[in-house]
Amino acid sequence: MQIFKNQNIEIYNSLSGKKETFKPITEGYVGMYVCGPTVYSNVHLGNVRTFMSFDVIYRYLLHLGYKVRYVRNITDAGHLENDADVGEDKITKKARLEAIEPMEIVQRYTVDFHNVLNTFNFLPPSIEPTATGHIIEQIELIESIIENGFAYVVNGSVYFDVHKYNEANDYGILSKRKLEDLIHNTRELDGQSDKKNPQDFALWKRAEPTHIMRWPSPWSDGFPGWHLECTAMSTKYLGDYFDIHGGGMDLKFPHHECEIAQNKAARGQDPVKYWMHANMLELNGARMSKSTGNYINPAELLSGENDIMSKAYSPSVVRFFMMQASYRSVLDLTDNGLLASEKGLNRLFDAISLLKDLPSSASSSINVSEWKQKCYDAMNDDFNTPILIATLFEGVKFINQIKDGSATITASDLEELKNTIHVFVFDILGLENTGKSETSTDKLSGAVELLIKLRQEARANKDFAMSDKIRDELAAVGIHLKDGKEGTSFSVN
Repeated sequence: MQIFKNQNIEIYNSLSGKKETFKPITEGYVGMYVCGPTVYSNVHLGNVRTFMSFDVIYRYLLHLGYKVRYVRNITDAGHLENDADVGEDKITKKARLEAIEPMEIVQRYTVDFHNVLNTFNFLPPSIEPTATGHIIEQIELIESIIENGFAYVVNGSVYFDVHKYNEANDYGILSKRKLEDLIHNTRELDGQSDKKNPQDFALWKRAEPTHIMRWPSPWSDGFPGWHLECTAMSTKYLGDYFDIHGGGMDLKFPHHECEIAQNKAARGQDPVKYWMHANMLELNGARMSKSTGNYINPAELLSGENDIMSKAYSPSVVRFFMMQASYRSVLDLTDNGLLASEKGLNRLFDAISLLKDLPSSASSSINVSEWKQKCYDAMNDDFNTPILIATLFEGVKFINQIKDGSATITASDLEELKNTIHVFVFDILGLENTGKSETSTDKLSGAVELLIKLRQEARANKDFAMSDKIRDELAAVGIHLKDGKEGTSFSVN
């Protein structure tokens, strides 16, 4: 079913700096590329948040009926220690320190990356290409850029000529930086660099004799520049012009800026229609940093084996927490925030567990279709998961009202309510009910039923003060009693 024909999505395009109506290049099809990890260390929670944002986007597009080709790369070569094209390759450095083959490092941390994402219930991408698997494509791309006059060869290395490119193009179109400002803020070359200008970046680096990862090329035995791989792989699998390119905010400059320049230099056109960037994850109000100790990895968060959080949290609680902020907002990871998310998620799952036993009536006192469209409207507004979650809790309120008899619903509306909640909670947000929330429901029900029994005994003994106290104390914590012909029932708000 092609639901997308009835939905209009607005996407915030980093290129234009505003929301734009999403219209795929080819109707019914979406090509999406997201920059993946450099596999030289364990994946961190900031990465998890970025990839989670695009996992939800991918899930929603699939739900709407689009045929989506989602490409997310693995950087397993060419990513040097800084953006000035100096220092060691990050993977090679790690391999040297541990005295093992670079591809052992790649394998170890690629497996870790997949395991972590599986733990958080990510859908796998359609294609997951590697930089080392596309050396030929990268060499061909460099040859095109040189042929078009936007790169030069020095001592076996190839550099992109940013100044030459900027004569007819806008280097800074994505990040909104001006080359003049970059020149002003860049230190002079120390005379040991092969670059014409500090702003130029490497397309191919000649390998030093001690460099392990190397490939033959027309210019030298060496390795590709980091920015090049995404240009080569995105266009190989999605075409010269595709719909969505995503990544972390930290990649906007220079990585994504360089991707645009490389594509225009090689093919004469912009590569991407919509650029999307996910924002940072902080920890207790400060940037996550191993060097300062303000850091927690996914395994520590899930196991509780850390000195920062009060307890262990399930993957779905963490996922639910991350979905309560827009992907474009900075999100602060705190213990209080996770505790609140855990309570909220249990409330959501408790309500879902009630759906199977809800009674239907001849008429509905709630407008389920209108509420359902509000769920779609939230996701259509630049994938606004916080608004979606707030709308889902309107559904929780409906469920509790139907249970305690203060609202009614027809059989067909009840089926629509069940299906909508299932789609948005499990299929789109990707949450998983491990069964713990049902246990919490059972315990809560047992405790409240005991208090109801004590209240009944108090009333039988004409101890109305105690009866009212039990009712009022429960109401104060959001548990409301309702007396009826068949006894006393309760609802949780």
